Amino acid sequence: MKKIYLLIILCNIAINLFAWSQTGHRIIGEVASNHISKKTKRAITKILGSESIAIASNWADFIKADPSMKQYDAWHYINFKAGLSFTEFDAFLNGNTNVDAFTKINFLITELKKPTEDVMQKRMYLRILIHLVGDIHQPLHVGKLEDLGGNKIKVLWFNDTTNLHSVWDGSLIDMQKLSFTEYTKSINFSSKKQIKEWQKQSLNEVFYDSYTMAQKVYAGITQPYQKLSYRYNFDNVEMLNIQLLKGGIRLAGILNEIFG
Repeated sequence: MKKIYLLIILCNIAINLFAWSQTGHRIIGEVASNHISKKTKRAITKILGSESIAIASNWADFIKADPSMKQYDAWHYINFKAGLSFTEFDAFLNGNTNVDAFTKINFLITELKKPTEDVMQKRMYLRILIHLVGDIHQPLHVGKLEDLGGNKIKVLWFNDTTNLHSVWDGSLIDMQKLSFTEYTKSINFSSKKQIKEWQKQSLNEVFYDSYTMAQKVYAGITQPYQKLSYRYNFDNVEMLNIQLLKGGIRLAGILNEIFG
């Protein structure tokens, strides 16, 4: 057990930080905007003004162009060894003090619940929270340390050399040829039962759900430079859409918890 925890603790090193393309994050933000309460919407409008949740969702990636924002890089991901049971996974998260997506999402939720008149700080925290909740639903942002969340796994996307992380960031989404509003309309069909189940999960359970999805993504790659094309899209688009939808529904639940 100690070896497992040690490996997880070592995961707090720099990797490729991007998760979902701009379109992916905006889909999650747009789904969320359709599932927040009126009270939550009013509170968010006071903080973001005319900026929508969908547009705010990309801010935390845009700031990476500013070297002074380097301190936030490690907020976007967390990596684990494969094969952990939920008990092992849960035990680590409950004692986790690293700078990573899990600890920082918890931090942001706590800070946004506090009464404060500092709108600029609230805006920054809210933009980052929206983004990070999206990040963790890209399965490889809860992937393995040894391959840097799929960045070291070289594949061919049709005939172009890329990596598995990049395929899940944007290539699969871009292949659907939809704007973020069109994409949202095409997947935003959750039942009341699904919404209730997804939103009642603890943050630990949400992370473990993405972790299990990551293991399925890894299992689909059996050789170096494996060619991924139409069949890969066919086999994985349902998982992709579910992750985007879950991200939006869960983000709405978190926002309603904070502001509702």
